[in-house]
Amino acid sequence: MPAAQARSTHPLPPALFERRFELPDEDATLAFGSRFAQALDAVRHALASNPDNERFTGLQVQLTGDLGAGKTTLVRATLRALGHHGRVRSPTYTLVEPYSLETKAGPLDVYHFDLYRFADPAEWADAGFREYFDRGAVCLVEWPQQAGGLLGVPDLEFALDIEGEGRVLIARAFSETGKTCLERC
Repeated sequence: MPAAQARSTHPLPPALFERRFELPDEDATLAFGSRFAQALDAVRHALASNPDNERFTGLQVQLTGDLGAGKTTLVRATLRALGHHGRVRSPTYTLVEPYSLETKAGPLDVYHFDLYRFADPAEWADAGFREYFDRGAVCLVEWPQQAGGLLGVPDLEFALDIEGEGRVLIARAFSETGKTCLERC
């Protein structure tokens, strides 16, 4: 096990909703990323079109799994389905890659984090990333355990495990917005 995986976050509360997805190949992972993006956009559209609803306040998705489990592949598929046409870089060295997208539900900022290189949770606080989570954006966070408990409870957790030649995705929702997205996947 890489040293970066040894750290863990504080225990999460019980999930509001949980689903298991079999992802036998990369195409299945790409298809799930597309369904997730469609669900996210549909939830944002529903909130924007109903004045009685709350507005979309953002979404934090924590992606966990070993190296090579498919976290970045899933993020790439989600970004493409949300309308990003350029290169999707892994933020392993930059720590965060920002994307400003124009979706069916309107403008959306997405921040893709990779915290693998953090040696101490204090690095999260020192980096000043908290502000990204308070902007109504979607924050996709790989290796969230590297921030210790500083990220708080996510809206969604996508736990990817390698199983044979494929992957298994256990998706857990911890907020109503996360639950609604996951129900639509």
